Amino acid sequence: MQAEITWLDDPGVFRVNQLPAHSDHSFYAGEEEYRQEKSSLCHSLNGVWQFCYSRNASERPAEFYREDFNADGFDEIQVPGHIELAGYDKIQYINVMYPWEGQDYRRPAGTESAENQRKDLFSGAVYNPVGSYRLSFDLPENMSGKRISIFFEGVEQAMYVWLNGVFIGYAEDSFTPSEFDLTEVVRDTGNILAVEVHKRSTAAFLEDQDFFRFFGIFRNVSLVAKPRLHLEDLWIRPLYEPETRTGELRLRLKFSGQTEGGRVQVAVKDAGGKLHLSEELSVHDTDTTEGVWKMPGQAEPWDNHDPRLYKLELRLYDGGGGLTEIIPYEFGFRKIEIRDKVICLNGKRIIFCGVNRHEWSAESGRCIGREEMEWDMKCMKRNEINAVRTCHYPDQIPWYSMCDRNGIYMIAETNLETHGSWQKWGNMDVSWNIPGSFPAWREVTLDRARSNFEVFKNHTAVLMWSLGNESYVGDVLEEMNRLYKEWDPDRLVHYESVIYNRDYEDTVSDIECRMYAPPEAIREYLDHEPKKPFVLSEYMHCMGNSLGGMRSYTDLLDQYEMYQGGFIWDFIDQALFVTDEVTGHRVLRYGADFDERPADYEFSGDGIVFADRQEKPATQEVRYLYGKYR
Repeated sequence: MQAEITWLDDPGVFRVNQLPAHSDHSFYAGEEEYRQEKSSLCHSLNGVWQFCYSRNASERPAEFYREDFNADGFDEIQVPGHIELAGYDKIQYINVMYPWEGQDYRRPAGTESAENQRKDLFSGAVYNPVGSYRLSFDLPENMSGKRISIFFEGVEQAMYVWLNGVFIGYAEDSFTPSEFDLTEVVRDTGNILAVEVHKRSTAAFLEDQDFFRFFGIFRNVSLVAKPRLHLEDLWIRPLYEPETRTGELRLRLKFSGQTEGGRVQVAVKDAGGKLHLSEELSVHDTDTTEGVWKMPGQAEPWDNHDPRLYKLELRLYDGGGGLTEIIPYEFGFRKIEIRDKVICLNGKRIIFCGVNRHEWSAESGRCIGREEMEWDMKCMKRNEINAVRTCHYPDQIPWYSMCDRNGIYMIAETNLETHGSWQKWGNMDVSWNIPGSFPAWREVTLDRARSNFEVFKNHTAVLMWSLGNESYVGDVLEEMNRLYKEWDPDRLVHYESVIYNRDYEDTVSDIECRMYAPPEAIREYLDHEPKKPFVLSEYMHCMGNSLGGMRSYTDLLDQYEMYQGGFIWDFIDQALFVTDEVTGHRVLRYGADFDERPADYEFSGDGIVFADRQEKPATQEVRYLYGKYR
């Protein structure tokens, strides 16, 4: 199979040769690795790669993936990282508009507005930068002879992959993992990996988030070795009944490799190491095994005040009795539901003292590490924040486990925002809104929902799935809602833009979600036979010297049981450190400070925390008011 540059222009092509999305579980080859939490079955490819920047597809080194290609003229770049922050291309911050507005006429394929435009919308663009990455590597000795895949945790925005001159695959969803099988092509030594990243494709219409527009390999890249019997996917469904405090554990395991005669030892321990469950399952020829067990005695529930987690340990043995891998996963027993139009956790009304959180570093943009995540978590805990919405894309995998362990309630958002396709400077024009009800955008949108679910389905902290943000509504979002409910009947579904079209009120979102509704509007809804509990998915826009009047919202928590809090916009400013040309000092620069147009200026600075992770005075108000209710 050959790569086609025209895939950039076709919303129907968004994953080629990708392995199916699966759970984010870790796995270890033996007991000692497990004790040290260092897996020999995963090998990082982070580091310095060869790199070439091109202004568009026609100027790129199209054959750079060939093994005999002379890359002596290539530069070097750090992976992970944004191409713009390595000194290439331009830095641009924009909120609602698409970044090309006023410069290029582009409308989504499959809509009437696109009928007369050029077909090579992105592949033939004068400006659509390309990053060409090359890396030489040897396979670690312990991986030799095993099935090998490559795991990209995040690449923005469209990616082609080759190994040793052979085309491997294509991916577009920037914020969920993309994995490809390398087994038939990889060698023990002298491998040449080539990755071509395009800044824009049809995916740009779906990724119109309120943020700086970067591109490149900005999250970790790893090689994964799969032993002879391997757990491909794990789904843990811990069911909890608060009235009886009883728990039931349901497992669904999917395997690959030599399944015949295989078996799985299942153990569940509490935080103190006490064994609560010990069972054994056979690996069936169907490659899928399921188990259901009642927990002995009472199950300890998980919530924000006491985030008790159990540890599941799976040990896989092949037909010859040999241990092939160990899989640990932490989970908690909790029940999220709507009772009498009130969202309840473990039978009690829940109040969301939340924030929306972009991943951000003033040094490295959305390429953040463990240190920034740990600071964010500590900041939330000391400021009485108990909930986070992953605006408006899936976050890095470790963040979800950190929320599990710290009892932070999560709204896990699908990578979808298309407000530039229907919001027009305060007016609404839904004639080319996507995904809407357009068939051309159905599969790509549902695939994003599926990936979000499959990767993060085991995290106890995820109480709601979100269909995305500010994408209006339509038949495709209605189907997303239905699929989330089918895939996962144990969680709620969140979406806000139903308020613009009440025809979908009963079929999209379990909750009445709104943005920036004044207190009077909340009262108006709740005083007139409300259908659903009310949550503010965004409120208290913290820009400049703002956050005043927050008490007018929190006071409503005492007056209306169906009002259940909200999520401040937002947690951290988006700004970047630069050296001032005049003073020579390091300063923070916001939107339009990089001579970009169009831009939305200082609108990127609306967090309760400055971009350098200093708390603003507004956090005192947050801590005081949230502390009364969390």
